[in-house]
Amino acid sequence: MRVNPLIEIPRILRERGINPAEALRSAGLDMALFDDPENMVSFAAIGRLMKLCVAQTQCPHFGLLIGRRSGLSTLGIIGHLSQQMPDVGSALRSLILHLQIHDRGAAPNLSVEPDVAVLSYLIYQRGVEGASQIYDCAIAIIFNILRDLCGPTWRPTEVSFSHRQPSDTKPYRQLFQAPLRFDREQTALVFPAKWLDCTVAGADPVRREQLEQQIAALENLDSRDLVSQLRSVLRTLLITHRSSLEQVAQLFSMHRRTLNRRLKVQNYTFHELVNEVRYEIARQLLEDTQMPMNQIAVTLDYSDASAFTRAFRRWSGTTPAAWRTRTLD
Repeated sequence: MRVNPLIEIPRILRERGINPAEALRSAGLDMALFDDPENMVSFAAIGRLMKLCVAQTQCPHFGLLIGRRSGLSTLGIIGHLSQQMPDVGSALRSLILHLQIHDRGAAPNLSVEPDVAVLSYLIYQRGVEGASQIYDCAIAIIFNILRDLCGPTWRPTEVSFSHRQPSDTKPYRQLFQAPLRFDREQTALVFPAKWLDCTVAGADPVRREQLEQQIAALENLDSRDLVSQLRSVLRTLLITHRSSLEQVAQLFSMHRRTLNRRLKVQNYTFHELVNEVRYEIARQLLEDTQMPMNQIAVTLDYSDASAFTRAFRRWSGTTPAAWRTRTLD
């Protein structure tokens, strides 16, 4: 992930009386990392740093503090491109399409019903410490992005979080000024779909074409294998119940037999990959939320809690309830 959206971390630490160089060193990072916003840092290191910052500052919403100081300008070339798109919907889809240039540890998703739009952010990298802080940071950045695109009158109708409710929700209420929902299957902003049709002020089609050419060149230099690309989208597709082989193959513009054949070359089957991602989501929801088993089962597209329990036992050798208890002890 590019450092730019995190560039305020040293300043925030100083404001709270913490030596940023020492804090970064404790997280295994060098202060020089923040000298260049284009520097890359691993998702695991980001989570580790945020967890340490929470402990040292005694601020449980540290991720929110970072995110509220970031927006489109911190997303580099893909942020600039979104500002040249004709409308908000196109701008958001452009960000989603190209975010891999900036962020390879998570996947955003935009789903639209007739009157409601849901913009979510899902971490798909496994075993990330401080995931709740990353989610808080990301959803605050997404909030600012929508304010940048739509104008200061934009407000979400609801904000959901895939982690437990913190003891103090005041910082969240102050920022979002909307109903908050914790212990949900995804971290997301919900807002009226009519905003997607709003014109982006100052969009320039010539500049847009130039930026699209630059991004295409960057993506050609940084292509990933199919399994990595599938993992990056399956987490979102599973939660939105659009993860059939046919639907995924269509998303990648290929026939289902072609998708299976390419996965076989990498020693995978589609079914194995889906179950691998299901297991990742299940562990995250068990550890980070208080969602009941039947709700997790529905989220993962199982018929009932017993079907989910049988699957989880096959994956882990224990029941989801026992796994949750052991993890939280």
